[in-house]
Amino acid sequence: MLYTCSPQCTDPSHHHGGAKRTRSAALSAPRAATSTRPARGSRPPVVDVHCHYLNPAVAAAASDLDVGKHDPSVIYANALTRETNVAQMKERAPKLTGIDQRLDDMERMGIDIQAISPAPFQYFYFAPPERGAALARQVNEGIAALVAQTPERFVGIGSVPLQNAELAVQELDHSVGRLGLRGVEINTNVNGLNLTDPRLGLEPFFARADALGAVVFLHPVGFSEGARLTDHYFNNVIGNPLDTTVAVSHLIFDGVVARYPNIRFIAAHGGGYVAHYWARMDHAWRARADCRTVIDRLPSSYLKTFYVDTMVFDPQMLRHLVDLFGAERVLLGTDYPYDMGEDRPRELIAAVQGLTAEEVAQIEGLNAVKLLNITPAI
Repeated sequence: MLYTCSPQCTDPSHHHGGAKRTRSAALSAPRAATSTRPARGSRPPVVDVHCHYLNPAVAAAASDLDVGKHDPSVIYANALTRETNVAQMKERAPKLTGIDQRLDDMERMGIDIQAISPAPFQYFYFAPPERGAALARQVNEGIAALVAQTPERFVGIGSVPLQNAELAVQELDHSVGRLGLRGVEINTNVNGLNLTDPRLGLEPFFARADALGAVVFLHPVGFSEGARLTDHYFNNVIGNPLDTTVAVSHLIFDGVVARYPNIRFIAAHGGGYVAHYWARMDHAWRARADCRTVIDRLPSSYLKTFYVDTMVFDPQMLRHLVDLFGAERVLLGTDYPYDMGEDRPRELIAAVQGLTAEEVAQIEGLNAVKLLNITPAI
């Protein structure tokens, strides 16, 4: 991920991305130079639900807030990680802040439509509430403007100021109701507090999202208690899925998912670790009274109502997600344009054993078309 500085920033204390990823052997063959995006004709579109846009004007407007002081992925990073991130920013800023190279990359990757969400560093939950609301409004209007430039290739996912529930509700209504964005992206914690923490008072936000049947995309920015994750870019590599795991677990065990079944949660990075160790939650619910204080059925039954993306890098792990959630709840995602993203998402899906042609079409785009109310151009 990339920190919200200007593309010219070279401050090594700022976080601008990450280290190189390890690929599955199943995806290690050289890629052809030509486009992997076949002619559309009448086929379903390929939709990327996990890709980001950093608004330079918003970054400039927030330059006085010293964002890095509040960012776990900056706080819990060593010098080499910071240097690596600066280098990534220089290379990838045009992809993150513009359209032309993004469209070229979409052609190469075989992506017809991106559901663009804010760069997570533009949440601004640490700002005073009114300031945070103003920045969220600017983020959302910027995404709406980008979509309007190329509506056949982009739909938008917005932001809300979760540091204040009333303002978050107002921005949810504005972004979805007035700007036509297809949902909102939220962090997996708010200034280190769980999304269900009573001190945040987010029940009105969840209630409004439920009334709207809103899409809520859970996307972390590192782990908020990452003192042991400083080296090796661990606060992204391990910390991102860990924070998603904590958030999803609280949303389930604290009853948010049960109380608000119409919210359509998407959990980034394959849903974190909970998708691969859910049985321990179910065992605890059966074995211990302190795990049954709110919910009245198995935690996994609520977990399976989430949507997850394909950001797991390995065909066997993706096969597991399909087996657990069903092909109808798995969505193609790339984390574009970060170096922790998946450059060949369709090849990853094609490498999963046993998928039917219908399931491939669902994962590649049909699920997202339905979830995000996309009317594809043919």
